[in-house]
Amino acid sequence: MREAVPPAKVPPPLVWPNGQLMRTETLAREVAAPHMASVRSILSAHPASGLTPIRLARILRAAEDGDATAYLELAEEMEEKDLHYLAQLGTRKRAVAQLPITVEAASDAPHHKEHADFIRKWLDRDMLQAEIFDILDAIGKGYSVTEMIWSTRPGKWLPQDLKWRFPQWFEFDRIDGETLKLRTAGEPAPLEAGKFIVHVSKAKSGLPMRGGLARAVAWGWMFKNFSIKDWVSFLETYGMPLRVGRYDNGETEDNIEILARAVADLGSDAAAVFPKTMEVQFIDGKGGSAPGDLWRSMAEYIDDQVSKVVLGQTNTADAKAGGLGSGQAEVHNDVRLDIRDYDAAMLGATIRRDAVVPMIMFNFGPQDEYPRIKVGEVDAEDAETLLKAASVLVPMGVKVGARQMVEKTGLPVPEPGEDALQVAPTPEPGNLPTGAPGAPREGLPPRPAPTQRLLDPLKPPVGEIAAASATPDGTRGPDPIETAADAFLDDWAELVEPMLGPIEEALAASSSLAEFRDGLSGLIGRMDESAIAQLLARAGFAARCAGDAGQQDDEREAG
Repeated sequence: MREAVPPAKVPPPLVWPNGQLMRTETLAREVAAPHMASVRSILSAHPASGLTPIRLARILRAAEDGDATAYLELAEEMEEKDLHYLAQLGTRKRAVAQLPITVEAASDAPHHKEHADFIRKWLDRDMLQAEIFDILDAIGKGYSVTEMIWSTRPGKWLPQDLKWRFPQWFEFDRIDGETLKLRTAGEPAPLEAGKFIVHVSKAKSGLPMRGGLARAVAWGWMFKNFSIKDWVSFLETYGMPLRVGRYDNGETEDNIEILARAVADLGSDAAAVFPKTMEVQFIDGKGGSAPGDLWRSMAEYIDDQVSKVVLGQTNTADAKAGGLGSGQAEVHNDVRLDIRDYDAAMLGATIRRDAVVPMIMFNFGPQDEYPRIKVGEVDAEDAETLLKAASVLVPMGVKVGARQMVEKTGLPVPEPGEDALQVAPTPEPGNLPTGAPGAPREGLPPRPAPTQRLLDPLKPPVGEIAAASATPDGTRGPDPIETAADAFLDDWAELVEPMLGPIEEALAASSSLAEFRDGLSGLIGRMDESAIAQLLARAGFAARCAGDAGQQDDEREAG
């Protein structure tokens, strides 16, 4: 009787952190593609045409109630028709899209480092900046949706294409106002896990639908549009003379009509025919002051408000004179950078939640921790502080992770086979070129290595130094000062230990770099520098004696 073959083990299904199962069969196909006959159409109703305050209020109210199609279409038209709003919004999005992205491993464990390297390779994409720009469409509209089309090759599942989707193809749940769903011909469908990058950007606290900048800018945009239209209408007729036709009482309707056509023809054709009994007068249209500045001032005022809403200030958008000099520009630029860093932090959290986590789950299985994404430049001051601290702590024996230093300073990790920077070896007299400082001179023996500490209390060093200045054949030997310095450095570790001990204790008791830095100033009184001070005094005395002896020898030879 044949033995029963045990059934093959089926891997457990992948579960999204919120409990939703991941349907891997939908990863490689588009589930939110547009269709002409469906509710997901690329056609727009252009709600900006003939927009009035009453219509705008209805559009905004409908968006709150769940029907945001008109509002989102209006938000797109606002970017197309207002050059200032388009420029400011594009500046804010591009400032973040061009920032470097750093991937930090969840820990120093080998498998966590492997996960981080896996994500770094995926982020090295030619279209990454353009894809991030589309994700940041949420800044204007409140949210954005990007569909991931996966490549499910054996052993490596990766999103090969990120496609921006029209936000009006989605709607928020009518109960909580926060859960996004895909619009269908029937009831809205929940979004497939691992398929969409949903980025939410809030200009204020509240529901995502009411957090986009377009909602705040819409009223100013409409009033500015009115001002521009009135300004253009004024410019069409400004400077042209006002034509007035006069006719006598009792004129027939036909003659009055002829006069009206004549006045109109004078404006367009500069030629007209009318009865001799009628009169046409030209009144100068330039009389009085032109009110054009009123409309321009209105438009510029609204532009300033838009700059404040989008970038937080006006100085980087339009150069304006201020009373703070360069300080004003620095303050405004700091505000702009604060907004950029906030957008970058929110973007990093979204990419980690919606892209990094499913990639690690599909390729390595569910994990307790996942790589972290940081979008933004490394703070120059923080990087400099870390490098200075490492240069002091590493010689003291403190272990510092190389990978962590590379990640925190923003330096790239060497590629396989690439030469890595290393500390240059200490030059030795034997490998220095002839003529270089410290190199052995021709015909003289090599410099002897120091074998005894220079300033031994029981053995005065002056005689040793003087003896080192001459060789048995009477010629000048190695420089005594250099020999003394070499011998002096033999016991430097023991000499500086009383000074560095308090620093090591403070470092062990500190929980952060900032706490350690703040406590350094209070350690001076606890440092014992007496041993090294005594040694330096003896070394100075010995060097002076050696120098005087050498000078006397030179004077005798010269005499």
